[in-house]
Amino acid sequence: MLLGLAAPDDAGVYRLADDLAIVQTVDFFTPVVDDPYAFGQIAAANSLSDVYAMGGRPLTALNLLAVPAGRLPAEFVGRILQGGLDKIGEAGAVVIGGHSIDDPEPKVGYAVTGVAHPNRLLTKAAARPGDVLVLTKPIGVGVLTTAIKRTAVPAAAVERVTAVMAELNRVGERLPDVGVRAATDVTGFGLLGHAAEMARESGVGLVIRAGAVPVLEEAWEYARQGLFPGGSRKNAQFVAPVVEFDEDLGDVERMLLCDAVTSGGLLIAVPRAQFDAALALLEEFRTPARAVIGEVTSGPAGRIRVER
Repeated sequence: MLLGLAAPDDAGVYRLADDLAIVQTVDFFTPVVDDPYAFGQIAAANSLSDVYAMGGRPLTALNLLAVPAGRLPAEFVGRILQGGLDKIGEAGAVVIGGHSIDDPEPKVGYAVTGVAHPNRLLTKAAARPGDVLVLTKPIGVGVLTTAIKRTAVPAAAVERVTAVMAELNRVGERLPDVGVRAATDVTGFGLLGHAAEMARESGVGLVIRAGAVPVLEEAWEYARQGLFPGGSRKNAQFVAPVVEFDEDLGDVERMLLCDAVTSGGLLIAVPRAQFDAALALLEEFRTPARAVIGEVTSGPAGRIRVER
């Protein structure tokens, strides 16, 4: 075992040979959008993301399905499964089975197995002082998905956040080719929560410039209304001991940086010597964002400074 519970990362890694390791992860959650096909796609993209965050290539997936038996139309369930199947296929992987249970609240996800070279992994523990922090998707997803559940959100905003969540982080598979060694995906703990994990595991400090962090434009309105999921507020409490904010950063900006994300982008620590090659790779994969949001410092270890 190369990575497991002793040094938690985005996925577990088990070496099979000198040049081959398997990467394993599992994730599932309740609906974040109303459209069943889109929900299936998002659930698959989210599950695949942890393999990409390790620099791996997904091979197989097992479906996890919980639905209230007899209460959801078979066509609805079929569309969820089709969305996931299509997204897994887009990743070049295959669904080889799964398991379903009767549950009052729908839940969908996948257990994914991928492969990687043991010496070419991306980990949370490999960021080094001087690295540039790059984010590949905008944040604000939690605010918008909460707004979708509670109020009438314009169709264009729903389409935008759905597309961001369903976008694969496939570029992670290729990042080791350009000398990147540190990355994590931004999901339920929010940008600052996952950044704090990277800082802690790498024994470094981080500086993040709030004004450089991409935010879904439609999220600002609902953030000002306080439509944050409960997880975002818990994230803010969790990171408070290790984050120092500029005094002129308002509560809305601070909360957005802690917003609980579903199927977010990769937070990458890029060595400066490899920056141009990494940026070219992100452009090749047309990632939703290629935002330089800060840098890695020598310390204090495990702490984050958020500047405007």
